[in-house]
Amino acid sequence: MPNDLMEWRPFREVSRLRREMDRFWDDYFGSGRRGLQPLQAEFAPAVDVKETAEAVVVKAEVPGMDAKEINIAVTGDVLTIKGEKKSEREEKEENYHLVERSYGSFSRSLTLPAAVDLDKIEAKYDKGVLTVTCPKKEEVKPKAIEIKTA
Repeated sequence: MPNDLMEWRPFREVSRLRREMDRFWDDYFGSGRRGLQPLQAEFAPAVDVKETAEAVVVKAEVPGMDAKEINIAVTGDVLTIKGEKKSEREEKEENYHLVERSYGSFSRSLTLPAAVDLDKIEAKYDKGVLTVTCPKKEEVKPKAIEIKTA
């Protein structure tokens, strides 16, 4: 049985433990967590981006907002959705046990996966879901080529 030698690294376990502890603290107290954030925390709506043969469709969840509070802009191939969700609370000696709803301004910028026709973009807002339909430019749409047989 051959003897395999391993290099001895006295601080290897300490380094691994440190990385795991750093990850733990980032997961709990980092920007993505609400552990110690104030009630007016940053709000970022969930977004779906779907591409069809004709268009790129972006859906964003922005419940509790008025359509007038939402701004949409396209610069180059980047779609930006901005807005502000205002707090509805009136504190009159109320004792909150849990506050999970988010408020504040937000800005989401998404790179569109295809070139779109800026003049034909449409936006609709229904039941808390913003749908932005960006029709593709003609040169980007797939063109079927017929194969001729002899």
